[in-house]
Amino acid sequence: MSDGIASDHLHQQAAAMPQDELVPGASGQPESIQPQASLAHVLVRANLQRALKQVRQNKGAPGIDGMTVDELPDFLQHHWPEIRTQLAAGRYRPQPVKRVEIPKADGKPRLLGIPTVVDRFIQQAIAQVISAQWEPHFHRHSYGFRPQRSAHQAVREVQASIHAGYGWVVDMDLQAFFDRVNHERLMVRLKSRCPDAALLRLINRYLKAGVSVGGDIAPTLLGVPQGGPLSPVLSNVVLDELDWELERRGHRFARYADDCNILVKSQRAGERVMASVTRYVSDTLRLTVNPLKSAVDRPRNRKFLGFTVSRNGAKLKVAGSAIEKLKDRARELTRRTRGTSLAVIVAELRETLLGWKAYFGIAEVLSPLRDIDKWVRRKLRCYLWRQWGPAGYRELRKRGVSVREAWNTSKSAHGPWRLSKTPALTVALPLAFFKTMGLPSLAPR
Repeated sequence: MSDGIASDHLHQQAAAMPQDELVPGASGQPESIQPQASLAHVLVRANLQRALKQVRQNKGAPGIDGMTVDELPDFLQHHWPEIRTQLAAGRYRPQPVKRVEIPKADGKPRLLGIPTVVDRFIQQAIAQVISAQWEPHFHRHSYGFRPQRSAHQAVREVQASIHAGYGWVVDMDLQAFFDRVNHERLMVRLKSRCPDAALLRLINRYLKAGVSVGGDIAPTLLGVPQGGPLSPVLSNVVLDELDWELERRGHRFARYADDCNILVKSQRAGERVMASVTRYVSDTLRLTVNPLKSAVDRPRNRKFLGFTVSRNGAKLKVAGSAIEKLKDRARELTRRTRGTSLAVIVAELRETLLGWKAYFGIAEVLSPLRDIDKWVRRKLRCYLWRQWGPAGYRELRKRGVSVREAWNTSKSAHGPWRLSKTPALTVALPLAFFKTMGLPSLAPR
């Protein structure tokens, strides 16, 4: 096995196992679907190889034991036979996850649970088997954490329903979904397609492994902690019930993880659906719809996965909150106290902008993107003007600005941000200048 797991011990242990059962291929799609998943399928050599490769690609912070992803292959080289024996005998005990908080857009913390890298590896191997088994049964309008599916497809699904005359949206947000999943219901749901007691017991141990907070271990009685490879597929297993209930009721919808949009033709219908689905989520799934983040409204007034739609023609448009988040990042990179060269700033901005463009590039309303392009260039002009300081006049003249414009600008009492929009700075630092430096544009030209 590559990456350090290819010990003779592991090869011998895996050789007796079926090599083609329930092991997803390189595309992520199952190559062979068996009706039952088992711990033996998890421990198939090819499945473990793929799990290790995925964990190393994902990188991520260490868990409570401090081991890094780079240290994992060597550790497995020496300890995998013992760990595998424990797994096969039902004696393996996952370690608690490490509590990490990251800020959300609304300022509140998002609670992550970071497993150790060894547990991430085992979780990934389990997730691949569970995903391959459940994938054929998941609803076609579920788009999150699934092979060959994406947030873009979910957004397009919503847009298609709007174009079909469904002009109202029931925008549902599940309150602290990942923290409130009912373990008992989840295990019953898993057992319906996976009767293997050994695998179910291992999954349940991961659910109840506990969380380390400030050195103290707190029990985990609810939830599937975000941060581990198992959480995404388990969340789909939980919410698959909701998908098929919406199908049974004849609703048009798109779901990505715990974000769900149901499209209806009138406000009255939307309010009726909101009330009935909220009851179903509470009574059957034992979850809670967040009343502060959920609403019945026109789609143009709501955002879904970072997008909204235009008032006319329901064209895809980047949501205002996503634009503000990008601006915050640009402000951080161009703050005047950094004291680094413009080339470094542009290189960092390039990485951010290309990543942003890869996701939001499907937007059809381009005017906000053009505005961001102009705003970013203005931030860079402002940054460079501050760096020039007393040499501003000389730098402007060197770049072809007239004596009058250069003098008036350099002696102006206005601040750098105001001056960054003047003709002198635009002439000295034109679009072509930033293009040569490698600054990408968000709006196609």
